Amino acid sequence: MAAKGEMLYAWTNDPNLAAKAECGGAVTALWKYALENKIVDAVFAVKKGADLYDAVPTLIKDPKDLDDTAGSLHCGTLLMAKLIKKYLDGAKDQKIGVTVKGCDAMGIYELAKRNQINLDNLFLIGVNCGGSVSPVLARKMIAEKFEVDPDDVVKEEIDKGQFIIVTKDGTHKGISMDELEDAGYGRRPNCRRCEMKVPRQADIAAGNWGVIGDKAGKATFLEICSEKGADLVSKAVTAGKIGTEPANPKGIEIRGKIENSMLKLADKWRARDFEALGEGDARLQYILNETSRCIKCYACVENCPICYCETCSTKNPALVPPGRLPVSPMFHLIRLAHVADSCVNCGQCEENCPMEIPNARFMHANQVELQKIFGYRPGRDLRLPILALVEEKSERARLAATGSDQIYLNVFQPAQE
Repeated sequence: MAAKGEMLYAWTNDPNLAAKAECGGAVTALWKYALENKIVDAVFAVKKGADLYDAVPTLIKDPKDLDDTAGSLHCGTLLMAKLIKKYLDGAKDQKIGVTVKGCDAMGIYELAKRNQINLDNLFLIGVNCGGSVSPVLARKMIAEKFEVDPDDVVKEEIDKGQFIIVTKDGTHKGISMDELEDAGYGRRPNCRRCEMKVPRQADIAAGNWGVIGDKAGKATFLEICSEKGADLVSKAVTAGKIGTEPANPKGIEIRGKIENSMLKLADKWRARDFEALGEGDARLQYILNETSRCIKCYACVENCPICYCETCSTKNPALVPPGRLPVSPMFHLIRLAHVADSCVNCGQCEENCPMEIPNARFMHANQVELQKIFGYRPGRDLRLPILALVEEKSERARLAATGSDQIYLNVFQPAQE
């Protein structure tokens, strides 16, 4: 029987799935078992769309359709948290299994503590993540740095510090991430800064880091993080759906070293990115200069897992006059005040900005400064966030009761023209 805290090598016993899977197929096999046995009503996962640059979120209710989600897509930059709230009603009335990266898990936790997602109805399997690559930039990177037609690439992976591609004729080619990122390619900026490489908020943390010996490439590393996760693994083993063995102690050590090296690299990128912003007045001026090209399309708000208010303060005409360009700086200052304490550095505000404003860098930098002061680390647990309000106790109670942390409410009247 599996137990919370246990570390295992696991693999599917289905040979057809094993042929499609990237590292043992244990995650897909677990989801199949969960669906077949009504442990979850559906699985929310990502599958390849038109090509490997096209990640498509998919709600799966038929276990056989899960085979299409096997493997990974490093050029998929979706955030599952906001999609669960927006399209699946926050999992209020159905049990949903979700495969999550670190930023997905953090976004889910932040929405859960705001009563926007029912965490009790979610079963999370987290996957270790070294970062993702913007699909547009990935195509350009492959064409210019690899000198390969992006449409000829049938597989990509990040392994041993390299971005590796496989073409239709079976040719493998890899370039170090350091070289790619120094040239302006590689992982998204927020991924470079990320400190959530192994999402242990999930019920099970899975991946290929630490799988060595005869199981390398043929098994998945599982870290059991909850009793719910232990129960699923135990039942799947008993049913013969997966095989397991204790993780090699050397493999556990290697996994820890990989995680630590990724965290040190994140520290380097944080220092580089945040230093470029300056401090105090210089940082404010930098933000105002960068955001001056904003067209107020609301892509940042629509995709942010912390932005969920029914009535957004940025739409209050007393605060942000409508129909004007350039947009009032208050638009961005309100978002900074409302989001920065709980920013999970998912990068969606930057990824989806048509004006290529580095929004995530601003938000993340301010979140880190607030973290130094208050010690609050968003998305790690279910502690309530910092609230920039005078009546802290009553406002925390209101947040817990209603899920609303709308600061301004309706106290402002429209500006007089």
